[in-house]
Amino acid sequence: MVDIKQNLEDIRTRIAEAAMRAGRDPEAVRLVAVTKTFPTDVVLEAYEAGVRDFGENRAAEGISKIAAVEQCLSGEHPTWHMVGHVQSRKASQVAQHYDYVHSVDRLKIARHLSRYAEQAGRTIPVLLECNVSGEGSKYGFDLKSWEQDHALLSAFFSDVKEILTLPALEVRGLMTMPPYVENPEEVRPLFASLRGLRDALQERFQAVGGRHLSMGMTDDFEVAVEEGATMVRIGRGLFGPRRSR
Repeated sequence: MVDIKQNLEDIRTRIAEAAMRAGRDPEAVRLVAVTKTFPTDVVLEAYEAGVRDFGENRAAEGISKIAAVEQCLSGEHPTWHMVGHVQSRKASQVAQHYDYVHSVDRLKIARHLSRYAEQAGRTIPVLLECNVSGEGSKYGFDLKSWEQDHALLSAFFSDVKEILTLPALEVRGLMTMPPYVENPEEVRPLFASLRGLRDALQERFQAVGGRHLSMGMTDDFEVAVEEGATMVRIGRGLFGPRRSR
């Protein structure tokens, strides 16, 4: 049986140790528990253990879970993060039900989310998903080798300029999904690249409060924290293997 409370304590300790190795404040790192495929009772157990941020990959699955969880709570309500790919036809649902979107991966979806959020009378904090690895299977703005490819960077900044004008979105930073590797040190350069891109974004758009970096999962979150992650997305490390649908 999975001991979520103990797993949470262990992960928080490892986050704190990684942060201190990098000379960072452990409190600057936010743990998002990814509950994809896990039922309401597991979410509630994590909530009782102290988790207040939950991430979902699929809009519809998350929405039904949000409703079920909220009905059971009388105290502080959690923040629900959409961390998976947002399809255009699901943008309305995401804009109405999620508190934070990590996966704005193209200008088109940003426009959709802003329009639907505005209709719902909401303003949503978002992260821009960036593909810094160049993997064809990954979503995100194409930013492989952006440090050398000024055309890529210019195209990204052009899109960001428009996104910043959208009335119902607040750009809070960047997100990336690195490749799965056995040795997390192999993805350290990608985390460093995203951090550098975040810094370049802040320099280019002085008004952007986009300091956040959502990067790092169960197998590589310590390296991500050492490289500046402010949000880590942990599923298996907290809840064990994904459950079948």
